[in-house]
Amino acid sequence: MTDRALVTEAFVVAHRAADAAARIHRGHAGALLDVTTKSSATDLVTEVDRLSEAAIRTTIADAFPDHVVWGEEEGTSTGDARHRWIVDPLDGTVNYAHGVPIYAVSIALEVDGVVELGVVLDSARGDRFAARRGAGATLDGVGIHVSTTPSIGAAMLGTGFAYGGPAIARNLEAFARVVPAARAVRRPGAAALDVCNVACGRYDGFWELDLKPWDVAAAALVVQEAGGTVTNLQGAPYRWGDDGMVATNGHLHARLLDLLGWADARA
Repeated sequence: MTDRALVTEAFVVAHRAADAAARIHRGHAGALLDVTTKSSATDLVTEVDRLSEAAIRTTIADAFPDHVVWGEEEGTSTGDARHRWIVDPLDGTVNYAHGVPIYAVSIALEVDGVVELGVVLDSARGDRFAARRGAGATLDGVGIHVSTTPSIGAAMLGTGFAYGGPAIARNLEAFARVVPAARAVRRPGAAALDVCNVACGRYDGFWELDLKPWDVAAAALVVQEAGGTVTNLQGAPYRWGDDGMVATNGHLHARLLDLLGWADARA
């Protein structure tokens, strides 16, 4: 099977896996959950996270038993390292645990280190964002594009805060600089959906520190395929392990980087 044919088949599998996870989200919504913590008291994990990831892994393994799966809850499986799925089974776990209907499943596939497809499914609303490299981005099957908003003063922006450590204080300082300059700044708590909201023009830009690959692997491709710009905090192409991400419609990117306060460190 050629890589192009594989990606076409994998795109179908990604949708199927996202549907399986979303059914679990909806089936347990509002139930009494077994909630534990990971890195901090605010970094939650529930049995729904684990069940959802198990369902995604089973769906992928049925179609591509030799592929690697890198999931938030179960880590990295062994297999063909050329093909690696990057999975967040429940993005927005804190929202989910508190009954706030802002959460999603995020699934991406890398081929030789390049993300070739991404699917982000808003389990509560049903919004389905998807993209394949070079083929554009869609929301519920209809093509989408980033906004044309030209200035920060007219912009709706989004952000998020890390679970702990110095990133919180660092982003609070940036937040205080951006809020007076923008029309509005929102912090819903599900990075994959926030980034996809840039892709469809609901937001004009988004930034967050200390993101993990599974938070944004799929959504970053959706933004890029919708015509947007994705970089790290210094304006270089975003890479796994960078200390933060900025995603915008492109028009605002340089100004937002300046406001965030890390532009002077740009290489």
